[in-house]
Amino acid sequence: MKLTEKIIRAMPKVVLHDHLDGGLRPQTIIDLAKDIGYKKLPTSDAGKLAEWFHRGTQHGSLTLYLKGFEHTTGVMQTEEALERVAYEMMEDMKNDGVVYIETRFAPVFHTNKGLHWDDVINSALRGLEKGKKDFGVEYGLIISAMRDQKLSQEMAELAIDFRERGVVGFDLAGEEGGFPPKKHLDAFNYIKRENFHITIHAGEAFGKESIWQAIQWCGADRIGHATRLIEDIAVDEHEPNKIVKMGYLAQYILDKRIPLEMCLTSNVDTGAAKSYEQHPFGLYYRYKFRVTLNTDDKLMSNTTMTKEYQIAHEVFDLGFEDLEKLTINAMKSAFVPYKQRIELIYNKIKPGFKKLKRQLSKY
Repeated sequence: MKLTEKIIRAMPKVVLHDHLDGGLRPQTIIDLAKDIGYKKLPTSDAGKLAEWFHRGTQHGSLTLYLKGFEHTTGVMQTEEALERVAYEMMEDMKNDGVVYIETRFAPVFHTNKGLHWDDVINSALRGLEKGKKDFGVEYGLIISAMRDQKLSQEMAELAIDFRERGVVGFDLAGEEGGFPPKKHLDAFNYIKRENFHITIHAGEAFGKESIWQAIQWCGADRIGHATRLIEDIAVDEHEPNKIVKMGYLAQYILDKRIPLEMCLTSNVDTGAAKSYEQHPFGLYYRYKFRVTLNTDDKLMSNTTMTKEYQIAHEVFDLGFEDLEKLTINAMKSAFVPYKQRIELIYNKIKPGFKKLKRQLSKY
């Protein structure tokens, strides 16, 4: 059955990989720039600014893709700005049918105007909490350390400090090449000793070795992207949808049910995948890897969860039940406590899909 955008938008959705500073509304960027006297924006027209961000990311390079963040983080330098961005993100998620969101950001990028890291996190949490009350969307915040900086231990300690106030995990982000995750081993060991959660960007701009390090050296509970795990999988040259042999890493990830935070549009934009059709997501899903769909950067990639689900439906032929399964798998893989995950699955996600299915059966 062909699923329309309206149907897909109405589906309850879960996002595990979303960057707070990658999803601002263009008009908000313009407003915030005016507030703090930020003069670097290429245009003050919201429509043209949205086009500029998206055009700037379509170069098949992660390094070039990341350049747009200079402007988004550039205007997120006050408590009011951070709170507003977080609050608006929750409203956008509500309008996209999302019932649970884990958003992430790196506090180090928001101190240009004198904010302390604690102020940065508190401001974002205020916006998220207000958004939860107003829009009914549940959330978790993930603190990101940057691969090319030596502050991962401090970021890990911050994540633990705020674990009772809405922070649910610790992440490592940024340029992969030349900055292997094992350089941040002390931070990851600290997080593990504290019985906390780890997700690491890996296998996006660098190969399967990055994924292997993230799991076997750093103890990642989830992998952000993992697009290049395909390098550890032998595919039939005549039947590209058929796996001939799996390497030990791919088999381990499959057997251990390690969740993969897949971002289709972002991966095409950065060149991690040459096209939607050549993205390994379909193969991973077919062979029962625990894949989830995510936005990554809504502004940069001009995407939403509805669009990502539509791509999965139209390009990879995922039907109604498949999309429900993806959503439940994502919720199972979230970093909030088990009880909260179960409540969301049985009180929101399953009833939401059931109601939608009843409506569809009438037509």
